[in-house]
Amino acid sequence: MSGTLNKVMLIGHLGDDVKMHYFEGGNSLGRFPLATNETYVNRQTGERVTNTEWHNIVVRNKAAEVCEKYLSKGDKIYVEGRIKTRQWQGEDGNTRYSTEIQVTDFTFLSTRKDNSENNFSQASSSPSAENTSAKKDPAPPQDTGEDDDLPF
Repeated sequence: MSGTLNKVMLIGHLGDDVKMHYFEGGNSLGRFPLATNETYVNRQTGERVTNTEWHNIVVRNKAAEVCEKYLSKGDKIYVEGRIKTRQWQGEDGNTRYSTEIQVTDFTFLSTRKDNSENNFSQASSSPSAENTSAKKDPAPPQDTGEDDDLPF
């Protein structure tokens, strides 16, 4: 293999709200921490152990604005991107490093705003007893035994 690959895929929860930075020319940058967890059982003690890894997520321009609008602390998100390490001189003169995930694609898995709207709509539109008895689940489809052309 002659090429290289720098790709990261993460599913985790936001550790804070999206912090936006705006630049001249209309560009913007959104940053937020993302927590991923690893859980296992310690063989010696039988205790369940959870390790949390924190990732610095960076989203640019329109994607950053979408994240700021719809995401908040605690929301679950899937992100794809590239690992990028930056370095700079600190105020004390020491060289500092930061490793970030530069996002290229993302999918919201759950947002608190969605959850609160769903809970409200379910509570306000609960069906009456008459409607519940009138609705019956349709019968499951019958297996005809025919093979379809799907490869999986």
